[in-house]
Amino acid sequence: QVQLVESGGGLVQAGGSLGLSCVASGRTFSDYNIGWFRQAPGKEREIVAAIGWKGQITYYADSVKGRFTISRDNAPTTVYLQMNSLKPEDTAVYNCAATRGALTLAKAYSYWGQGTQVTVSS
Repeated sequence: QVQLVESGGGLVQAGGSLGLSCVASGRTFSDYNIGWFRQAPGKEREIVAAIGWKGQITYYADSVKGRFTISRDNAPTTVYLQMNSLKPEDTAVYNCAATRGALTLAKAYSYWGQGTQVTVSS
């Protein structure tokens, strides 16, 4: 079975750091673009960051630019999201996803992980 599994979520104080990982199994995702999304209770899912399959093209939401860094390793396919200077508004369930299409469109993503909770205290 094809799986994307996130890990690394937890509780952190404002201003702290946390690193998330997304590991793909069951098939090769080396030629897929990978994105990180988040959703807080009562809010719409939003894209946080994304990285192209070659690892050179990246996208960051304005709200996290300069604080978060996305990177990947294609052998095996593993995508990382390093989150620094965390704020309470970063609290959400974070999901990774894979697409052969556009990086910034949620509807273009074909495979989704189950998510990991990130909670930032004030």
